[in-house]
Amino acid sequence: MPKVYIKTYGCQMNERDSEQVGQMFMDRGYSLTKEEEEADVILINTCSVRDQAEQKAIGKMGLMGRYRRENPDLVYGFMGCMAQSRGSELFGDLKHLDLVVGTQKYHRVVDHVEKIVRDREEKEMDDLRLSITDVDEEADSQNTIRDHLVKDGQATAFVSIMQGCNMRCSFCIVPDTRGKERGRPISDIVEEVKRLRDKGVREVTLLGQIVNLYGRTEFDKIDGKSPFVQLLEAVHEVEGIERIRFTSPHPIGYRDDLVAAFTYLPKLASHIHFPMQSGSDRILKRMRRPYKNKKFVEICEKMKAARPELAITTDIIVGFPGETDEDYQLTKETVARLEFDNAFVFRYSKRRNTPAAEMDEQLPERVKEERNQDLLSLVNELAQQKLRATVGSDQEVLCEGLSRYNANRLTGRTSQNKIVVFDGDQAKLSGKLFKVHIDETHGFTLYGSVI
Repeated sequence: MPKVYIKTYGCQMNERDSEQVGQMFMDRGYSLTKEEEEADVILINTCSVRDQAEQKAIGKMGLMGRYRRENPDLVYGFMGCMAQSRGSELFGDLKHLDLVVGTQKYHRVVDHVEKIVRDREEKEMDDLRLSITDVDEEADSQNTIRDHLVKDGQATAFVSIMQGCNMRCSFCIVPDTRGKERGRPISDIVEEVKRLRDKGVREVTLLGQIVNLYGRTEFDKIDGKSPFVQLLEAVHEVEGIERIRFTSPHPIGYRDDLVAAFTYLPKLASHIHFPMQSGSDRILKRMRRPYKNKKFVEICEKMKAARPELAITTDIIVGFPGETDEDYQLTKETVARLEFDNAFVFRYSKRRNTPAAEMDEQLPERVKEERNQDLLSLVNELAQQKLRATVGSDQEVLCEGLSRYNANRLTGRTSQNKIVVFDGDQAKLSGKLFKVHIDETHGFTLYGSVI
């Protein structure tokens, strides 16, 4: 039985896409392996959000080329966003690379791998380079990410509800790598959720580049509710699903119907990841983020009024071209005002073929790093305060299985997406919701006792 090794960089959507590819290989009689040196097929699913992610993927692929000495029939491939944006140029420096597959062609990967293997056998030429590049658009590709690798006891799963993005933020390459917005039918998504429920999944996370804009070009509003809220209501009706999460929404399209959903859909988790990017209106305009800081703050305050226990996390870019000390201070002030539960803070990184990469007033790396570390210090302080505030309380936790760092203990998450570690019987508790008394906190983890 041939073995496939898949390495994934980047976002939750990339994880979901890799899972789809893995399942398709298994359906063809392959097995998945975590050991790259024993693989017959090596695939890297790539990210293009920052240059560092691309360099990691290229470096990893370069290092793994040595395995062909032991296995001359080994097939190497890139998938995902970097594959989409760079295409055949990736073959230039990686002489062992065989396959480059873009973001709309995940469902073609197995066919391409098998074609390469067949062609090698038919040609019987060891030195013949048989490469495939497939980065063309494909209609209805959003409907091809629907199968899951579900392990015994798995409590959570990602569900891809749409692909693409119609926004054109000046720093972002995603519209070029993922294509235009296109959503799946609600009925198809609900059926997928039901299949997951039948396999023991109790929490689903709905994924989209801008998830709250789901269906706006394909489906109508009903009774003033957006297609996304209609989808939330439909998934909420699936018996056996205990929690629903979604990521990541955009301030554009975050309407009152979505805010109101948190008042009457109790399965919606009390957490949203809500990218702010900057607290300066001037920088938001340069980023082509079509909202002002006041609007972002207003949405956050409405959300907390609708669900007082709501946790909000965010993304922030520091060191964007032209960002002054005053602009940065506005960002810092907004973080302090909103008291985010956590934040991913990124130094601005040039992405080719984006307007921001050509802007004047590019900042030195030293300034970016100083602001990055300064803001992280504030974010971490706020996060620690939120965690300490839960000590002594009872929190409802969904058990996800063994702790990642301590195989003798179990782990789960609260509705606010806080990680909790506790003792218990994995066979009895995995996939279950129950109360845990929070005893202490260390780092960014809570520790407690099952009630």
